[in-house]
Parts: sequence; structure tokens; C-alpha cells
Amino acid sequence: MRFLDRAKIYIKAGNGGNGSASFRREKYIEFGGPNGGDGGRGGDIIFRAVPNVNTLIDYRFKTNFLAERGENGGGKMCTGKSGNDLIMPVPTGTVILSENEEFEYADLNQDGMEYRAARGGNGGWGNLHFKSSTNRSPRQANDGLPGEERKLVLQLKLIADIGLVGFPNAGKSTLLAAVTAARPKIANYPFTTLNPQLGVMYAHKREFVLVDLPGLIEGAHTGVGLGDKFLGHAERTKMILHLIDGTEPNWAERYKTIRHEIDSYGGGLLDKPEIVIINKIDAIEPEDLKEYMAEFKKSFGRKKKPEIMAISAAGQIGIGELIAAIEKKFLEI
Repeated sequence: MRFLDRAKIYIKAGNGGNGSASFRREKYIEFGGPNGGDGGRGGDIIFRAVPNVNTLIDYRFKTNFLAERGENGGGKMCTGKSGNDLIMPVPTGTVILSENEEFEYADLNQDGMEYRAARGGNGGWGNLHFKSSTNRSPRQANDGLPGEERKLVLQLKLIADIGLVGFPNAGKSTLLAAVTAARPKIANYPFTTLNPQLGVMYAHKREFVLVDLPGLIEGAHTGVGLGDKFLGHAERTKMILHLIDGTEPNWAERYKTIRHEIDSYGGGLLDKPEIVIINKIDAIEPEDLKEYMAEFKKSFGRKKKPEIMAISAAGQIGIGELIAAIEKKFLEI
């Protein structure tokens, strides 16, 4: 299934049914009087968060959604049937925004949450309502009211415990495959991950949902590369794993570049607990690794250093220690 995390749609609730202007017509009943029923209410449009779905692809090609209209009223004081509500399933984590994206109407971040986005119109009154002492035979009936209509933007922010960030080809997909049952595309070239990938990691006492985000590069917040449009999926995470390719030079500069892009994006990502992971250590001589690690730690100066670990995702080196560190970090959050 193709991944889609953003959609713009038009919705319209059902119109109310028209009231009836009818009169009682029975044999031997000389003055039957009005007996027109009311129109039925139009159906509402309701968004509902559903589990086991992580894309908005259903709203890619169909963008107009109309709820059912209420039926017209009938004679013998029969009220028209109300229109059925239109239930629109969306992935858990979907945010419903105004057309200009200035207002957030709802954040469906739990399974089963609902948001009534548009209300159906009320049904019109039948002529029975207009009967009075001075108007015994009213021929007046109301039309049903129109249902509400809106243009909305749906934005999906995946629900995950841990977000994987870093430069392209840092080994994020390899790590995801090493600690979960996910099978993302892995190749020896940048931008193999074009969409966020989810996986479940099982630790000693609990399980964690990881999201692998497409790689960032310098200038991502201005749209360079794949840009930072996928960082929204990291906003809900409780922790960040920042991967650095140990075979690349100048770890400190690469770390600062990604942190700058995260800071430019905002969303509170810079304040989340973080573990920095130096990956691909099986391709580095032990003495060189020790020297590079000392230089990297020294680059933080007097600032508080994040927790730093060295692993090889492909070689399964340090994976057990990393899982234990993640579990311990969660206990501190």
C-alpha cells in the first residue's frame, strides 16, 4: 500500500428533508385539517481513528465526500427518515486542520476517537406546525436546511515511541531491520528510505514502536533533498535515536547539522531525550574508533553530552546493549 501522510478534501453533510404540506382526506371526515410531517435530518460526517492503518491513501483520488440527505416528510404526520451519518476512517494519529492550516480542529491520537466535522441540516417543518386558531388550513411548509460543508486538510503523524534520524545512508533502515521484524529497503546509496517505516522492538519488559524517517541533509528545512516534511512523524515520539555513520569524517559537524535542521523544524523535537549512535564500527580500526570517539565527546565542551553508543547494525554488534539502554532511558522519561 502506498504511503500518503497528507490529503486535502471537501466534505458536505446531508441536507435536511423538506416538510410536507398535506391534508387529511378521509371519507366522512369533513374537516380533516393539516397532517404534513417534518422532513428528516441530514446525515453528519464523522472522522474515526482506526488501528492497523498508517496511510491516507484512501483520500488521494477521492476528495469529495457527501453525507446522505434526509427524506421529505409525508402525509399522516409521517416524519421523513434521517440520512445516515458518513463515517470516514482515518489512521490513528491523524490531525484535522482548516483549509489554510491555521486552525487544528481535532487530533485523533487514540484508537476509536471521533470528530464530528460537519453536521447535517435540520428537516423542514410540515404544515401541521403552522396550524392556529386563525389559520386552520395552512399550506405552508419549510424546506430542509443545508448541511454544513468544509474544505479540510488531513495530516498524519504516526504514533511511535522512538524516531530514527540522521543523514542518508547512516544505517537507520539497517538498525530498524536488526531490532524489529520490519523489512525496509536497504541499499548502499543515499535516500533508500523515501517514506517513514514502522517496526516493533521487543525489550525485556515492554515493546517499543520505532519509526525510521527518510534521511536529512543540510538545508532540509528549506526543502533540500526530501526536505523535513517527514519530521512531523517524530513529534509524537518520546525519544530520538540519532544515527551517525562512523565511516564518515567529522562526526561532530554531521551531528550539529542534523540538530540544526531539527531545531529549524521546531515541534519540540530538540528537547526530546536522545541517544547518539555511532554506526558501522566494524569498518573502523579499534584504535581509530577510540580516537574518533574522544574527539567527538570533546566537541561538546562544557555542554551536557547526550548518551553516546557505538554499534554495528549490520554486524549485530552492540545491539543488545542498545536495547537495554533504550529501555533504561524510557524509565527516566
